[in-house]
Amino acid sequence: MNKDRLDQLFAFYKEDPSDPFVIYGIATEYASEENWSEAIKYYEILLNEHKTYTGTYYHAAYAYAENNQADKAEEIYKVGLKVCQEEKDHHALKELQSAYTNFQLEEDDEW
Repeated sequence: MNKDRLDQLFAFYKEDPSDPFVIYGIATEYASEENWSEAIKYYEILLNEHKTYTGTYYHAAYAYAENNQADKAEEIYKVGLKVCQEEKDHHALKELQSAYTNFQLEEDDEW
């Protein structure tokens, strides 16, 4: 994690706590260090307050899966697929479908 970048993101967040790009950046910084609980905290803000920010679903689901919360990850994948379809975000939809398929295969392997 780049502390200077995170400090800068928090300064932006303080100026405008409703900016989804800044919130996403903070979550991504925490995820890059595998600090899943902090990453999830900021992904949850996006999921609750910026439901159409389609890029969130891929990363939030991954963070939950890495945090051993497979049921929550699956729920987020499913909601995200629906949102991407509604928003007609074909790029995000394709990425999310691929990630969800891989997630399902990994879950099957754990049986």
